Amino acid sequence: MKFGLVAHRLHRQGPNSDLVRWARTCEAGMRALGMHLHATGGAHDALASKNLMSQLLVPLGNGRSGGLMRLVSRIAGGLAPQDTLDGVFFLVDPVDPTSVYPEAQALKRQCVIHGKPFVSTPSGAIEWIAVELANAGLSHMIPPEAKPLFDLAPQTVALVAHDARKDTMVEFASEYFDVLSRFAERVGTGTTGKRLNDMAWARGWPAATPWVTRYQSGPLGGDAQIAELVLDGRCQKVIFFEDPHVARQHEADIQLLERAVCSTTHTTCVNTPEMAQRWAHALKSIKP
Repeated sequence: MKFGLVAHRLHRQGPNSDLVRWARTCEAGMRALGMHLHATGGAHDALASKNLMSQLLVPLGNGRSGGLMRLVSRIAGGLAPQDTLDGVFFLVDPVDPTSVYPEAQALKRQCVIHGKPFVSTPSGAIEWIAVELANAGLSHMIPPEAKPLFDLAPQTVALVAHDARKDTMVEFASEYFDVLSRFAERVGTGTTGKRLNDMAWARGWPAATPWVTRYQSGPLGGDAQIAELVLDGRCQKVIFFEDPHVARQHEADIQLLERAVCSTTHTTCVNTPEMAQRWAHALKSIKP
């Protein structure tokens, strides 16, 4: 298993940075998974200087030598089969100017196109190692720090999907209805929320009670409303099925929601149906 690794300066500075805490929490699990991390310069050096992830790190060089650009190519398949990456851990600081560089945006887009995990927060990075461990039959190795992330009872999840992905979102929610019903609350943007409520009522959910609390449609500000929930700590997970193949008039709102997620350390985000399936499947064997 091979993942890219990037961390903005905010997440890698200091002796107990987010990057270092993640490595210390998850190193044993990553070794059990046989995971290798193709790391850009700053992230590689921060871990290597503390003797963390020894023999797991593959250096890619810094930004000036194209390290991030190489990750984009390798998510898309690389120049040879052995270069292909399975996903990316990118600990994003949304106010770092490089977060909006073309290579950063292309990395996220290629992950979505190829159905590969793009994990952008410290909590999400811990969670995803737990997901991989559970799906590999290694639930006993999940670190204690990950367990609260899978206690859905006190959490709120946002369910958002673009037009071309709405059918897929309804299918996913129907397949994992019992898992998603464990959340304290589900919120969504207008049309997606309506379709999910119709699905839930057809399954016998109480007719007078919406399964999903609906906000505005995305173009009318629904993404921004959910972003505020995230910023207030009132939404802990975002499942966002994006369509990367069409121009979107409310692109700024979409990026606002994604950047709100990255502004917190407690929120995790799922960006593709493939990622959502792996996450939901892992829930079957994880006991919070």
